Amino acid sequence: MDDIVKQAMAKWPNVPDCYGWLGLDNRGNWYMRDDRAQAQGAFGSGLPGCKGSLLQHDKLIDFIGRNYSADGRGCWFFQNGPQRVFVELQATPLIWRVQADFTVKDHIGRSARVLGCWLDELGHLFLAADTGLGLVHTQDMAQAADAVEQGLWVPQEIDSAALAATFGFVKSPWLLQSL
Repeated sequence: MDDIVKQAMAKWPNVPDCYGWLGLDNRGNWYMRDDRAQAQGAFGSGLPGCKGSLLQHDKLIDFIGRNYSADGRGCWFFQNGPQRVFVELQATPLIWRVQADFTVKDHIGRSARVLGCWLDELGHLFLAADTGLGLVHTQDMAQAADAVEQGLWVPQEIDSAALAATFGFVKSPWLLQSL
């Protein structure tokens, strides 16, 4: 976490949390979801306009990445100064990019060690790593298939509906805000 963020948290400890305004899609892209996008439907529902606006500002994307974490409930958030901005997830909290040597990096560039591999009924490949669970990016499925064929990763079957509960993450923290 950035030092400036830690300082802001100490200076303003009681800033309310923010829900519904930031989304992470299944390709590792961040989306800003204004009132209009939120009114169109849940993030990742596939409804027109529900994703919001794709973030393209590199410094903002890097700032979000450096300050991206999970709380004890499994809700992922971006610590924006003193405010936690909870993230709506289309798939998983991390999106894996498979490197040529079969190591992986998440969508914000952090390296991780693969601990397990799962395949759902839709053919999506998920990797559990020392930093959390993530979906393998669609552009990296050929390399992931090579890792499976070489026996580096042995996929276990999993129902996509069971992913969040099995791996302890919350796809839509907005639904928990009143609890």
